[in-house]
Amino acid sequence: MTHLLVLVRHGESEWNKLNLFTGWKDPDLTEKGVEEATRAGKLLKAARYKFDIAYTSVLTRAQHTLKIMLSELGQADLETIRDQRLNERDYGDLSGLNKDDARKRWGEEQVLIWRRSYDVPPPGGESLKDTAARVLPYYDAEIWPKLKSGSNVIVAAHGNSLRALIMNLEGLSGEEIIKRELATGAPIVYELDDAGKVVSRKDLVA
Repeated sequence: MTHLLVLVRHGESEWNKLNLFTGWKDPDLTEKGVEEATRAGKLLKAARYKFDIAYTSVLTRAQHTLKIMLSELGQADLETIRDQRLNERDYGDLSGLNKDDARKRWGEEQVLIWRRSYDVPPPGGESLKDTAARVLPYYDAEIWPKLKSGSNVIVAAHGNSLRALIMNLEGLSGEEIIKRELATGAPIVYELDDAGKVVSRKDLVA
């Protein structure tokens, strides 16, 4: 028996479009982001996936993406759990800043270290390692038991909270996962065995 887990990064947000560090700030989707979420829902429907429970963060862009996908799937009333532990990485003092302005202020090399190192947090914020320290215990305690019991699960969250999950699922190192780019509104479909190990992975693309 395999267990179905689908991970989806939210569609493009207003701050993605403006090249701002977002973190725990709460902008909504752009028109393009709505289109991406709609396409993701259509892809899942075409592949005939149905879900028993959904998880998302407490941030609008992830919740809106999930709502659109579930509507496309005809599952608008699906049980949905919202939890802060699935939030995006907190960028601290960088939140709300244009990435180019941040480079001017702290230097390109330092900003690159904050963005692309596994365990160096920006001032007042979280590293990817810190993000994993809240995401992975939540997955183990809340999401995996649902999967193991036979539920099909969809998670709509954020680039870095999903990286933390993917690192764990695929057995990647911190250095490997920071190089993994996650497209907005692009479902990643995993089949897991009874031990929670990946049996197969595929990216749903139009």
